[in-house]
Amino acid sequence: MEYRRLGSAGLKVSVLCLGTMQFRWTTDEATSYAVLDAFRDAGGNFLDTADIYSNWAEGLRGGEAEAVIGQWLKRRGGRADMVVATKARGEMWPGPNGEGLSRAHLLRACEDSLRRLGTDYIDLYQLHWPDLDTPIEETLRALDDLVRAGKVRYVGCSNYAGWELMEALLLARQAGLGEFATVQPHWSLVHRAEFERDAYHVVRKYGLGVIPYSPLGAGFLTGKYRRGQPLPESQRRGRVQRYLTDKNFALLDKLDEIGQAHGKTAAQVALAWLLAQPNVTAPIVGANTPAQLAESLGAAGLVLAAAELCAIDELSAWKTPEDDE
Repeated sequence: MEYRRLGSAGLKVSVLCLGTMQFRWTTDEATSYAVLDAFRDAGGNFLDTADIYSNWAEGLRGGEAEAVIGQWLKRRGGRADMVVATKARGEMWPGPNGEGLSRAHLLRACEDSLRRLGTDYIDLYQLHWPDLDTPIEETLRALDDLVRAGKVRYVGCSNYAGWELMEALLLARQAGLGEFATVQPHWSLVHRAEFERDAYHVVRKYGLGVIPYSPLGAGFLTGKYRRGQPLPESQRRGRVQRYLTDKNFALLDKLDEIGQAHGKTAAQVALAWLLAQPNVTAPIVGANTPAQLAESLGAAGLVLAAAELCAIDELSAWKTPEDDE
């Protein structure tokens, strides 16, 4: 396993981050522990979760994934060797302050996450998505207080537009508050434009680390969806349909070709492409089983040639000539 700096911070994390949204949702608790064990055994030290995981599933209220991580850390030990990232913003309790990025919500949400994770500090505390009802200065001051109290070590954000990211960075500098070290965008070879045309420019200018989520395009880039074949039953079926285009199937053919030359899979090549992009710290990979995790881990150490990267770029490009005018 290779390691990189956590964006602008000095902390080193594995080049693949284990996402945990599936814990207690599509993966039972025992299998979740097995996935975590396999990740750490492979040298992985970077875990990503959120307080709302998985409150959309029947019978779940949110906080389940954090609780699984907390129990695993308690059983296995080694908290100091793991980098735990979580997120806050979504609704976690009834009432007008049960969601959002107000000071009241963040301070309580952080305490709840600490309790579920069974730890006295969170390595990376992220704003899950913006809250236009709360002044950004209030949010940043609350985060800064959590850092100064030793409950949070670094802060980041997710799903922020370029202007929102720029506003937060400039205000933090002006007010002497802690700045975001990372940003977590929806980014993959089949979902490039949203991030690349906007927030990526700010990220590169200010040196933030990128932790892409859904790096395999809802499973499309694993190669399990093929031309002319019926869609397999999957909980991601609705999300993946948008990617079933001739352009993306041509891209998948190229990923297969490049992968064969390296003894790798299309998914591993797709992850390697992300790891070759400027400012990328670690794509977030999910796994329902240790076997699924093993395939993603195979991307670590894969270095693509310049010609291979260029070919992938051309087939997945979202820009038109007018975009560069």
